[in-house]
Amino acid sequence: MNITIQLTFILLGYLLGAIPFGYILTRYHTGENIMEKGSGNVGSTNVKRIAGKKIAVLTQLLDMLKGFLPVAVCLLLTNNEEIVSEFYIYCVALASILGHDFSIFLKFKGGKGVNTTLGASVLIAPFSVFISGAIYFIVKWRFKYVSLASIILSITLPLTELIIHGLSSTFYYLLVCTILIVFLHRTNIGRLLDRRELSP
Repeated sequence: MNITIQLTFILLGYLLGAIPFGYILTRYHTGENIMEKGSGNVGSTNVKRIAGKKIAVLTQLLDMLKGFLPVAVCLLLTNNEEIVSEFYIYCVALASILGHDFSIFLKFKGGKGVNTTLGASVLIAPFSVFISGAIYFIVKWRFKYVSLASIILSITLPLTELIIHGLSSTFYYLLVCTILIVFLHRTNIGRLLDRRELSP
């Protein structure tokens, strides 16, 4: 795979990730600008507050899919090559995540990347994704805060990978994902510490 095709895949991954499904679906079903409501976030948690559970679930699935598809297509197309750069696969995955987080269609604003990260990572680190996902639901059930569960999930991703496979390139990729998620949850962390966090 030559450099032009590789860069094209990375760009397409970003553009697919940048599609703001939460914004589009909420606007279509309610007429509301989700970025001016609730937390102002375009992710499924805020969609649930503004547009209801069904639209939130659809947003969640689409946000995961836009992370999953670029990685899946990339892996399929490079399956027959003798040498496939792991670094390149991580770049495609991160491009879709960054597209969601900093969408060109929303003036480089966006979501917090949890669902897109899970979708992009499930083929790269399936055990870490499923274990972290299970921990997410436990934390959410126990403490009732999606933001707290999301932060714990993000931290669990690289830790699980480290325990299972040791220091690997996938661990460092997931560590970057963790840094992104925690950074984008910085205001949530402040509200959690002050006990002012929004309910799910």
